[in-house]
Amino acid sequence: MADLVLVLVLCFSGVNPRDQWQWEDIGYRTGYIAAAQLPLIVLLSGKRNIIGWLTGTSYERLNWLHRWVSRILFLTVTIHMGFWFVSWARYDYIKVKLSTDPITQRGFAAWWIFLWTVLSSLVPARRWNYEFFVVQHIAAAAGLLAAIYLHLPDEVKVWIWLPIGLVLFDRAIRAIATLYINISVLSRSPKRFGHIAPTATFQPLSGSTTRITIENPPISWTPGQHVFLTCHKLAPMQAHPFTIASIPDDGRMEFFVKSRSGSTARFLHHAEKSLSLPASAPDLHQQHTQSVLLEGPYGRIRPLRQFDSVFLIAGSSGATFTVPLMRDIVSCWSKHAHKVKVPRKCPAFPLQGVATRYIRFIWVIRFRAQCDWFLSQLANVAREVRQLKAKGWPIEIDMSIYVTCDEVLGWDRSAQAQQKSVKPKFNEFEAVSSTQSWTQDTKKKYRGAPSSDSISSSFQSSAAAVGGYGPGGTCCCRSTIADEKKALEPDPQRCCKCGFDNLEFIAEGQLSTSFSGQTTDASSASSRSAEEVDTFCLSDIAILSGRPQPQRLIRETLEQALGESAVVVCGPQGLVNEVRRNVVGLSDERAVHKGTGAQGIYLHTESHEY
Repeated sequence: MADLVLVLVLCFSGVNPRDQWQWEDIGYRTGYIAAAQLPLIVLLSGKRNIIGWLTGTSYERLNWLHRWVSRILFLTVTIHMGFWFVSWARYDYIKVKLSTDPITQRGFAAWWIFLWTVLSSLVPARRWNYEFFVVQHIAAAAGLLAAIYLHLPDEVKVWIWLPIGLVLFDRAIRAIATLYINISVLSRSPKRFGHIAPTATFQPLSGSTTRITIENPPISWTPGQHVFLTCHKLAPMQAHPFTIASIPDDGRMEFFVKSRSGSTARFLHHAEKSLSLPASAPDLHQQHTQSVLLEGPYGRIRPLRQFDSVFLIAGSSGATFTVPLMRDIVSCWSKHAHKVKVPRKCPAFPLQGVATRYIRFIWVIRFRAQCDWFLSQLANVAREVRQLKAKGWPIEIDMSIYVTCDEVLGWDRSAQAQQKSVKPKFNEFEAVSSTQSWTQDTKKKYRGAPSSDSISSSFQSSAAAVGGYGPGGTCCCRSTIADEKKALEPDPQRCCKCGFDNLEFIAEGQLSTSFSGQTTDASSASSRSAEEVDTFCLSDIAILSGRPQPQRLIRETLEQALGESAVVVCGPQGLVNEVRRNVVGLSDERAVHKGTGAQGIYLHTESHEY
């Protein structure tokens, strides 16, 4: 808004738009002002840009500003063209100028290219085919700069050379950084195959998802960051951003890639093909691993360890963003707790460098088989927190997983109303009887697990449930859970076990997952030992069938907070919008920083949308 006001003031200050004798003056002025905005647009579009470095903001946070500044520039050039056309229209001179004047022709062509660039950058176009959008956007930008260069007089062509120089500078910095990261002789990672340092393994998971793992990654990162990954053998000349789902302490870099189309579909196909190879196949290791290129890391988030309470909510693959953030806090708890003794009189939180006292973790998924994505990580979190609490540290963490058969997972109010009459589909995965998972022999294998009486009631109720639909044709997995504690109580009338069909705990700490008509032993795929699965106490993680109420859950977190709180959401745009509205409403309701004593709320949002 400030940029729009500034541009309009510069365009019309000191002139009278109603005076026909000043129309050409306004046309000249708006043209020069439009040309002067080009460097700003290019600055905001670069991955390594000066504005982001000065403001401490990553490029994706500046991208919306890049789009709006471009729209303001389009408005400026439209005003520029409009005043010239109005001036020529007095003499019926528009057709003559367009047919005989080269400068007018080039300017008119630049306007049409700019119009296409603006329209093709809207959300529906980017969502339709993002790879096509990127290619045509770069081509359109190059054509636009060329047309403007031919349209402008020589004395102002410097405003074209500046953005070209900024583009070349950004590309040069990125190329140098990418070479330094990926070339074996320059990387700190040991040389493996060829001249590329990172090698990745591709493993198929449930829900058309691929786990990409890079052992001994050549770069360091902080939780919440992402990198651009390229695998030229599978998807030539394509780089896609993927959130890093692991933390540096793991010693590896993991990505969970949802298969859609293009390169992500090729990743899944390669993973499934590699899985089907016999163990005696020659060059099996080379078949499972592929050389990749990394660029980054990118993304910044305020350190969550400085907040008293942290609320994390994710939808589906959004957990790749929130799980590392949670694990980072818990890891800091453990590191600092081993260095100091528990004081007799604990203050609000005594650990140096970590102010967080309470974490609330919410994960919304479509199928319970998706729990396998972060099974070992959640198990380690539960174990570490139990150990710290046993030593007397005043810390708390609540983890809940909501399973909904909602295919949209989008929090669209109109869609919710329509879903009441839609029956869920169960043919996406092979059904596995949940009652086979917890036999007496299996329970004996889990010595660290709670007794049968204290096993999470969500598992019991789902195992006892009969597949089908609820009253009126509705599915209980799509209903909103108003009271989490009540929902965890055993309910023989529970009508749906969507997704639970796909998760089966087996003896010896193995996890069986079905996908694409195949079954694999996830213990070998993810190298989890039986001891790791033993620590996964079901009583520490609530698993419910239904949709959460973000507002109620956030309110509970804020009410118990002793200091400032952080709310982090990552998932579909509908979920992000809902959480954003809830935080704003709760901030007004509690009168934050208005003399009521209510502490501040920090909100960080990440969306799946393009």
